Amino acid sequence: MNAPQPNLHVKARGSSELARIVRVNEEIKAIVATAFRINLMALNAIFLAKRAGNAALGFGVLSNELRRFAQDLTRNMSSLRDMTSGSVGSVTGVVQYQRNSSILAEAIRLSGDGVPGAREARRRGAARLAAQQAKLRALDIRLRSAVEETQQLVELGGVLARSAKIEAAYGGTFSPALMQVSTDFAEVIAQIKRSLEILGKERLVKD
Repeated sequence: MNAPQPNLHVKARGSSELARIVRVNEEIKAIVATAFRINLMALNAIFLAKRAGNAALGFGVLSNELRRFAQDLTRNMSSLRDMTSGSVGSVTGVVQYQRNSSILAEAIRLSGDGVPGAREARRRGAARLAAQQAKLRALDIRLRSAVEETQQLVELGGVLARSAKIEAAYGGTFSPALMQVSTDFAEVIAQIKRSLEILGKERLVKD
């Protein structure tokens, strides 16, 4: 009755790791979509600044910078997405090796040395498992480093949004519209910061 328990534990652990990767990918997709939205907002802001003329020159410059920020953010998040794209296969491999090891361990326990090649197969499986786990840990470190780099970029985006809000005050009759756009920038960037905070707490593997 107790023999299946190790295998159930392996399945539960694998499901947990796959769930973490799904959460990471969902947050990445959400940030990519938001970056696209910022790009459209920046284009609208640039057009609005041109209509406002000399009164909104500073706002126009900042809108261009915010558009570049959105493009840089999209590149960063695309890189993150590429990093995690192969992780599902790695986790599946880890789970399979863990399951096989559990089955072999139970076979050895029940029959001693009566299963030909069981111990050697378990050693080979353990080596493959260690390699897959090392691969996931390396990916996890790269992911965290990339998230930290992106967080720094988003801090710059926040500074640009605050500066745009200041410049909007000098937009003359266009000031209310420019102020609304700059407020929208700030809110969307704050949303990205929250998503990155969630990403920063996620781990592809648990020690």
